[in-house]
Amino acid sequence: MTANNDHAYMAHAIKLAKNGLYTTDPNPHVGCVLVKNNQMIAEGWTQRAGFAHAEVDALGKTLDADGATAYVTLEPCSHTGRTGPCCDALINAGIKRVVIAMQDPNPLVAGRGIARIKAAGIEVTLGVLQQEASELNRGFFKRMGQNLPWIRSKLAMSLDGRTAMASGESKWITSPQARQDVQRWRAESSAILTGVDTVIADDPQLNARVDFDLEQPIKVVVDSCLRLPLTAKILENSTGNWIFTCCENPQKQQQLLEKGCKVFQTTAVNGRVDLKQVFTILAEQQINTVWVEAGATLNGALLDSGLVDEWLIYMAPCVLGDQGRGLFCLPDLQKIDDKKQFKLQDVRAVGPDLRLRLSSQKI
Repeated sequence: MTANNDHAYMAHAIKLAKNGLYTTDPNPHVGCVLVKNNQMIAEGWTQRAGFAHAEVDALGKTLDADGATAYVTLEPCSHTGRTGPCCDALINAGIKRVVIAMQDPNPLVAGRGIARIKAAGIEVTLGVLQQEASELNRGFFKRMGQNLPWIRSKLAMSLDGRTAMASGESKWITSPQARQDVQRWRAESSAILTGVDTVIADDPQLNARVDFDLEQPIKVVVDSCLRLPLTAKILENSTGNWIFTCCENPQKQQQLLEKGCKVFQTTAVNGRVDLKQVFTILAEQQINTVWVEAGATLNGALLDSGLVDEWLIYMAPCVLGDQGRGLFCLPDLQKIDDKKQFKLQDVRAVGPDLRLRLSSQKI
């Protein structure tokens, strides 16, 4: 098999992996292609947690994989969780060669799958389209390596950098196309996080409203003083609501528990929830990616913390005036040398708006 063929089949496996973008959490998104006699004989991708992984999904679609080559976007697992080891499934099927985009950083795997496949006398090629494969699972990889999820914050602003009028009125700055784009990003996330001020002001549903199959993200509210109204829309669904607080108020906590919420107690930093601790707990709860939709106060704290991996800013071609509300509350910025620097990753038109994709950058 030539290098060009390896790249072509792996590119197809990466495309297959994207079929699980909205359903596989907390597992990574993985694709697999089986090739025999220069013909693709089966393909698969990782299903919902507890169901078939990509390799098993593909093997189940062919009666004769003996002597075939398997192209997999992530090292086959070597441990038994909700499903059996994928490396054993490949060995038992008589696969003669396994091409892998990248090694799995999960400590339960981390090279063990590759070692077991090699020990069975199967040829292994590692690193084909590794960069492309790594982008599929940034949240899973970061959680495994740093015990933190991939954190992405969304903001919407006018040309003059305002998120709302002085009165707080903000519906709608951006176009329907931009708002639908947001729903897709929400759907791709493991959790949607906001601050209690946003819940009080906007009473959002914090769900992904899309027309395809998905696992709805967990709804996370940072509520230092437990001010979350018990009539909030997010509490209408009795599952998937997680509250983070540093307030010891047993009565309010019990009321939230009775509403079906999980309440996490964190330490206080200047009277507010410790944000690093929030995201560490989320990672421990197997949350791979967090989508933040919050106001200037929480986004300012997040920008100061350096925790956010990526900022998505939708810029609408309108002006709200100098009395409008800004993107970030950063009262400690007094000099130009203190400015917060971003690195521009991507700019795209979404309807009449622009979507800026940025990462934080130290000067």
